[in-house]
Formats: sequence, C-alpha cells, structure tokens
Amino acid sequence: MIPFRSHMPAALAEARAAALRGEVPVGAVLIGPDGRVLAQDGNRTRELSDPTAHAEILTIRAACRALGSERLPGARLWVTLEPCPMCAAAISAARIATLYYGADDVRMGGVAHGARVFDHPQCHHRPQVYDGISASESRDLLRNFFAQRR
Repeated sequence: MIPFRSHMPAALAEARAAALRGEVPVGAVLIGPDGRVLAQDGNRTRELSDPTAHAEILTIRAACRALGSERLPGARLWVTLEPCPMCAAAISAARIATLYYGADDVRMGGVAHGARVFDHPQCHHRPQVYDGISASESRDLLRNFFAQRR
C-alpha cells in the first residue's frame, strides 16, 4: 500500500502557471496506482483555442497517451476546482478511481453542483470524491485572477 500524499500543492502550482499564461487558474495532477505522477497541467483553452482544453482533460489525455490506454483504473486526480460536467464525464469515462478537488464551483460545477454527473443513472463509473482540499487557496487564486481582469 502506498502511503497517502496530497498532490494539491502541484495542482496549485499548475493553476498559478495557468494564471500567468492568462488562463483561468485551474490545475490538475493525475497519479497512477503506483503513486507516480502520470500527467499534470493547467487550463490552456485560450492558448490552444480549444474549449475542451481544461486542466483535467489535458491530464487525462496525456496519461492515456503515455499508457496507451483509454482507461486509467486506480488513478487519482487532484484538481483545484470542482470539475465541470464535461470534465466529470471524462473522469468517469477514464475510470479514474478517486477525485480530489479544492474549491466548489456553484455556477459551473458538475460534481456537487449543477449536472451532478456522478449521480446520474447513466453514469457507468463513479469515482470516490473528496472535496474541499486546499479550497481557500484555490478559491483565492480564482478570485484574484478575476479581480485583476475587472
């Protein structure tokens, strides 16, 4: 058994890097069953001109490419913001075992708010979900980012 270790500091670093690129500061880190980092990234929707280039999607794509598989059983995803419905559906499709996230997203979230993707009967895989991890730091990053834009 691999001892528990929070990867939220690395996800927060990815969120800060995204903010420096002018992206909404959301970061994600994907950990394999063996405890090693499979992929990590921050939002890149503007940089890539791609509305699907959320931190979660980018890390899932990179990990799947690296492993040569469309599924990531036993993987754990750390993300600074509650995933949107698109990202929650991708998490389910990839069969990620555990989701850890920071700040709630009342407006666009898809896990505890809005669509609540994992609660739908059509959802074939439901990860374990732990929320509120470094929530205040994640929330502050977002608030400061948007305050500077106004």
